[in-house]
Amino acid sequence: MSQPFVLGLTGSIGMGKSAVAAMLRDAGVPVFDADAQVHRLQGPGGALLPAIEAAFPGVTGPQGVDRGALGALVFGDPAALARLEAIVHPAVAEARAAFLAAHADAPLVVFDIPLLFEKGHEAGLDAVAVVSAPAAVQRARVLARPGMTAEKFERILALQVPDADKRARADHVIDTGLPLAETARVVNDLVATLQAKNPRP
Repeated sequence: MSQPFVLGLTGSIGMGKSAVAAMLRDAGVPVFDADAQVHRLQGPGGALLPAIEAAFPGVTGPQGVDRGALGALVFGDPAALARLEAIVHPAVAEARAAFLAAHADAPLVVFDIPLLFEKGHEAGLDAVAVVSAPAAVQRARVLARPGMTAEKFERILALQVPDADKRARADHVIDTGLPLAETARVVNDLVATLQAKNPRP
């Protein structure tokens, strides 16, 4: 039996990736959300709590990982971040493999991976779609978020592969600077094109 066509979905902060992921789900496409999986693994009763507590004492409790406390420990500390990623990434990869197996009969499956290019997660993907919007639109969206500042936005951008580079490396670019209905049409056209590449009996 053939495997689903696996599309990686990524995009920088404020580009509208979550909205596009929702459009894909509305189109009936199974979407694996890497961020949501990490939240589950680190949330109350999460499978990774013992390992994270052992590596970073004091950052977990009844509510799961204290993301602020953990972030303060690993932000700007490459060695600490590498320790955390060595715990998290294998667990996410295992969950992703299980998701793919559970949807083996689907013609198309999407892996929503925020740091796809930054962390080198291209392996196992048949194509990559990058969600993008004009820089001014991106900036306005991000600065409208609660607690966001221009300085924090610039720090986040500095850690991400530039949008132009992502677009250049993408197999497909989804523009969210358009009216929502137009973006949805582009998404639905892409789904139809990719599903046609992998017809099911």
